[in-house]
Amino acid sequence: IQKMKDAHLPYIVVLTHPVYGGVTASLAMLGDVHIAEPKAMIGFAGKRVIEQTVREKLDEPFQRAEYLLDHGVIDQIVHRHALRDTVSRIVAKLMNLP
Repeated sequence: IQKMKDAHLPYIVVLTHPVYGGVTASLAMLGDVHIAEPKAMIGFAGKRVIEQTVREKLDEPFQRAEYLLDHGVIDQIVHRHALRDTVSRIVAKLMNLP
């Protein structure tokens, strides 16, 4: 990732269902742009583990891509069949390509 940043290349993260654990805590959230599939579950730990840790009930959708988009954690939700075109447009825009 650092080599990409040093070369001024965008780091685009595509989050597919499910994304949990260390990947979420490290590589997945270091991107310049975060794209998720619809309804993808994204989090460090599962709902039950978090509820046991914080000792309170959590709203059901708090780890869904749509909730994360509404709260500014990810940038976009894109269906898998549209990912290629979407990522191509983002790269072209960020790299000032025609």
